[in-house]
Amino acid sequence: MKYGIETISMYVPRYGMDLRVLSEARNVDYKKYQQGIGQEFMAVPSPDEDVVTMGANAAQQAIEGIDTNSIRTVIFATESGVDQSKSAAIYVHKLLNLPENCRTVEMKQACCSSTSAVHFALATVALKPDQKVLVIASDIARYGLESAGEPTQGAGAVAMIISAHPRIMEIDSDVGYFTKDVMDFWRPNYLDEALVDGKYSIKVYMDALDHCWKNYQETTDAHFNDFHHFCYHLPFSRMGTKAHLHLARHQKASLASKELQQQIEPSLRYNRITGNAYTASLYVGLLSLLDSKELNLTNKRVGFFSYGSGCMGAFFGGTVLPGYDRFLNTSERVAWLRDRKHLSYDEYVKFYNHALPQNGHSYRTSRNRTGSFRLAGVENHQRIYESVPANVGAASHSEKALAAAPVS
Repeated sequence: MKYGIETISMYVPRYGMDLRVLSEARNVDYKKYQQGIGQEFMAVPSPDEDVVTMGANAAQQAIEGIDTNSIRTVIFATESGVDQSKSAAIYVHKLLNLPENCRTVEMKQACCSSTSAVHFALATVALKPDQKVLVIASDIARYGLESAGEPTQGAGAVAMIISAHPRIMEIDSDVGYFTKDVMDFWRPNYLDEALVDGKYSIKVYMDALDHCWKNYQETTDAHFNDFHHFCYHLPFSRMGTKAHLHLARHQKASLASKELQQQIEPSLRYNRITGNAYTASLYVGLLSLLDSKELNLTNKRVGFFSYGSGCMGAFFGGTVLPGYDRFLNTSERVAWLRDRKHLSYDEYVKFYNHALPQNGHSYRTSRNRTGSFRLAGVENHQRIYESVPANVGAASHSEKALAAAPVS
């Protein structure tokens, strides 16, 4: 029996900023962003969006056409949790009106928890093939203003139905793992921004890739040339390119540099125009690959490297299934990305500096352009979420004129 991805969807905020604007504000050559780290545009959540609303919006698409009575588990992976105790999955469970006989949990291990969620989901459906698992990865990458990480910021969510009836990808059961206690990136409870040792984090990422591949190869006797395409965790798109060339060199791959680039390039396109989405990043890359119209991926093997700072890594493989493109909603996704409103620098800073009150008093967030769900405010220390009527938050003609984020 096959196990894997039955549906997959993505949500990104309807606001963002062209990095040309940031380069002008920071007096930095735009090429440092575009060529140095491979970023062009970053998604920016509005004050009435958080990981719950983004995750619910992605999941709403993922469950379309699915019998929700078959969804017995919801796993929410994030490193931007909204509560120290209550799972973000429970909020999504209510917003989507899922059955009450459903378990709902939240997972954390930096950006790698989404992959652990996928593999736990696979184990669940292997035991109970009549059940489906909704996996959600949702995050907001946030760094200090004027910090080195600022141009890599982003936000977004990916949701997947994992089942014994995959229509998009069959996922292998074999995984190569690596774990080591390091301090390359972390975010204490008392900080809103992450702390990161950038150069050290890149080194640890590469070390984890080497160890994960070695463990995977020992388990499966796999070879680099067994895969047609690769998806990597993408804190920024150039990291994926560096990682792929590193792995190819260490495996003495016989491919020319152009061929190696063709293996990785399709998975980088969405990251360039959304930025880092932490737990969702790897699977944003997968959707970027799947949405590439110039490719016929049927029966093609894809290698995945998932990395979470701190650190844990995982390498695994999957095979794209025949007819996958009929279940992707690619045109709607491309239209959504193109319809985003470009923020000015001052608008970006205003969004960035917005914070919910810490005293739990009644507070209502301003209404902005969102998806089907939004964070309405806070009451007695409780977050209040609400559905958005279909005609509210639609792009105005003036906003459409501003929307020009490139989509390859």
